[in-house]
Formats: sequence, C-alpha cells, structure tokens
Amino acid sequence: MSFTREVLQLDPARETARICGRIRELLAGPLRRRGLVIGLSGGIDSSVTAALAARAVGPARVLALEMPERHSAAETLALSTLVANRFGLPRLQEEITQPLEAIGFYQRYSEAVRLVFPDYGPGWSSKLVTESVLARTGFSRFSLVARRPDGTLERRRLPLKPYLEIVAATNFKQRIRKMLEYYHADRLNFAVAGTPNRLEFDQGFFVKLGDGAADLKPIAHLYKSQVYQLADYLGVPGEVIQRPPTTDTYSLPQGQDEFYFSLPLAQMDLCLYGKNHGIAPERVAAVIGLTSEQIERVYRDIEGKRVATRYLHLSPLLVTEIPEISGPLQSSMPVSALHQ
Repeated sequence: MSFTREVLQLDPARETARICGRIRELLAGPLRRRGLVIGLSGGIDSSVTAALAARAVGPARVLALEMPERHSAAETLALSTLVANRFGLPRLQEEITQPLEAIGFYQRYSEAVRLVFPDYGPGWSSKLVTESVLARTGFSRFSLVARRPDGTLERRRLPLKPYLEIVAATNFKQRIRKMLEYYHADRLNFAVAGTPNRLEFDQGFFVKLGDGAADLKPIAHLYKSQVYQLADYLGVPGEVIQRPPTTDTYSLPQGQDEFYFSLPLAQMDLCLYGKNHGIAPERVAAVIGLTSEQIERVYRDIEGKRVATRYLHLSPLLVTEIPEISGPLQSSMPVSALHQ
C-alpha cells in the first residue's frame, strides 16, 4: 500500500451524500426520531455535523444548542451563532454557569488546583497540559499551568490525586451539556447527534455520558483532516475553519494537541492511519518529517490510549445477557415521515 499525505483525501460531495443518506436511514429506522439536536461549540467538528444534519433533514429539523459558561472562550458564542445562521438552524442558548455553580463545580475545581497551587483563587486561571509524545520516555505526565493575577505563568507537575479531581470536576461541564441536549431532544422527539471525529473517537478523547453520549455520531469515521475537507465543501465559515482546535474547557486557552494528542492533528491523523493500516514506522516518518523511532513512540501511545480508554466505549455490562432485547431494532417508519 502506498503511503503519502494524499491517503486521507476524499470526495467531499460523495461522502456528504453518503453520510446524509445514512442519517436519514437511522432516524427513520432504529432511532424513530424526526430531527437532530446538536451542541454547537463554534469548533470545526460540531459545525460540520450541523451542516450535514441540515442537508440530511432540513434546517428546521435541527436544533443548534449553545451552552456557554464562565470559562468559555470569548469567541465561542460568536462563532457558534455564525454557524447556526450560515445554515439557517433554529438556535437556542442555555447558559450553564448557574447549574455548574449549583453543583459546586467551580469550588471543587479550585480546591483541586489548590493542592498544587495553594494560593489559587479569584483572578487566577489554569489549564492541564501534557508532554509531547516525542519527548516522553514512559507514561504520559500531566502538568498544571496557572496564570496569576499579575499575568505570571507557572507550570508544576500534577500528582495523581489533584489530576483525578480536576478531571472529575471538569467532566461536569460535558455531562450538564448532554443533559440539556437530551432534554430538548425529548421534548422535540429528536435524536442527539454526537460530534467526535475519528481521532477523538479512537483515542477516547471524550467524557463518558458527557460528550461521548449520543444517538448517532455522523463523523466518527472521518479523520480530522477529512472533517476539514467537508467543512470547505459544505461552506462552514472561514473563521471556524481557521480556529485552532481547542478543548474550550479550562479558564486558560488550551489546544487539543497540548492536552491530549501531543502532536499536531495533521501528523496525528497520518500516524493513526499508518497504525490502522499496518504501515511501517519508517514509511510514515519519511512522509511527515519525523524519525522512525518517534513514529514507533506515537504508535505505542495510540495503542496505550486505546487500552486506557476502553472503559469509555463500553456499554453497561450485564451479568447475564437478555436475548429478547439484544438484537438489532427495526422500525417500519418510512423515510418520508421525516419530511412531514
């Protein structure tokens, strides 16, 4: 098998038609729902998912749900609104700062950070970062970066206890958002569309029962670079396409590559493709400009994340299988019902 940067090129028109057809089939068949709810973040993945949904079932049957909170980036709401307007989607804003306060998120998060920075408080901001896979020699090690009120940045190694508490607290955000998505889906008889791309889905870059929960995931088979190809074809606003991928979770700006993937996403795509297709590390290295030893490290990291995040992909486990409900569900609802 030849391996070049072009291995991830696709036919956007053909792929769009295929995805949209499958969305209609799933809604009319096993899901038996009339439309889609999408949490719109102003990022590339949710924007492409929204554009595909609008093409599949019509804009009127897609609800774009905006869910900002205190730590959201300043441009998040403006970009998500831009996308909703571009594709003519009904838009609803649910501010989640108050629910997060009620559940104690901000307090729990600050208490966890104070295990590393004891004087952390009002006027501070922070984020988690990890070492590049090319620099590390063993397991991933996370650090906490904090910005003091005077603007000074400081980075400290993060022990396991505060790391787990920080992650557990921030997971509230994704779970509250998903709760709201399902509220609106229930009242509209819609399904919830998830927005992970293949890299995120494969590597477990999602919160269980948070952004990992959905009724269908239209772009989970697409590498990140392929999502960008569809974005160009579908007419996603340039401001969204040019925005660096971000978690938009922490109070300091945080790129996905510094938090989880540890390589630029274009390189991660090619490494994941190489790993999935048994491409020798030296062939991948020659294409993306790294050494074969570095690619071997990336391959090990990919496999390590698959093992570590397997739990996130698991459905609830049963002590005994229940055959009456374990088979594929069928529906007699015709596709035409979506357009009634």
